[in-house]
Amino acid sequence: MSVYFWALSANLSYAVGVQFLARYARSISSMWMNCFKALFACAAFLLWVLLVEGFHPIDPRAAGAFALSGALGLGLADAFSLKAFAVMGPGRTLLLYGFQPLLLGVLGPAWLGQEADPRRWTAIGFFIACLAVFSVESWKRSGRWEPRALLYALSGLCLDTCGLIITRLSFDHSPGITTMEGNLYRGLGAVLFMGVVSRIRPFDFRGRWRSLRLRDRLWVSLGSFLATFLALAFYLQAVRQGHLATISAIGITGVMLAAGLECGLERRAPSKYLVAAFALFLGGMAVLLRG
Repeated sequence: MSVYFWALSANLSYAVGVQFLARYARSISSMWMNCFKALFACAAFLLWVLLVEGFHPIDPRAAGAFALSGALGLGLADAFSLKAFAVMGPGRTLLLYGFQPLLLGVLGPAWLGQEADPRRWTAIGFFIACLAVFSVESWKRSGRWEPRALLYALSGLCLDTCGLIITRLSFDHSPGITTMEGNLYRGLGAVLFMGVVSRIRPFDFRGRWRSLRLRDRLWVSLGSFLATFLALAFYLQAVRQGHLATISAIGITGVMLAAGLECGLERRAPSKYLVAAFALFLGGMAVLLRG
């Protein structure tokens, strides 16, 4: 039960924070936004570890694996995802991420020995059906998918999946490491990756930060806090304890929250698609929590 709570909390936090990230990825640049959130998360995790937990011994190879997972999942994958957010919007991009459970369901047994029992596969089926309902609604609204954004989103999805598997393997081989320490090492990997990218394709990080008004600085900081520090703190707690394909399937909550927020902001009743998706989501959670 606690694993599902951590996964739900992570997805809800990310769904809210990514609205800010997508806005500034459009108005500034996706690379700048990705670099800022990586630096923000790394600094926040470092402060937490120094002030609250302290450091624990870790094998250099495990630390390197955490850093590699961060470079892939928080650096390169998020760079592609923010590109997709800027072109296609967060909601439609997150729809594609809902198919991550299928990738993890295939790779999990090979790399982690995580066989999905029938109950978990049934729940994942409910969540995939929920995504299919959202996909139909999205298609009816726009009539098309952006092929460039689709490529960005799929690239981010595959890289993020690889990062998740490496992260879980790193935790399995480093039982004394806390979730926040794992996040810190991943954040360092993402920062190093963005440092290399800035040398190849400069994006004037300092200059663009100085040009932001105080209000905008607060918004990008809030978005980074929600979508990186808070979401990752919750998510890695779930990742180190639970079944990856099932945890990933719960990501549909982010799409549902984004759709619900949209209804509230526009002061309109939920569509029949949202109601159907919510019913399917409840069905999937009922299957998970019953076992």
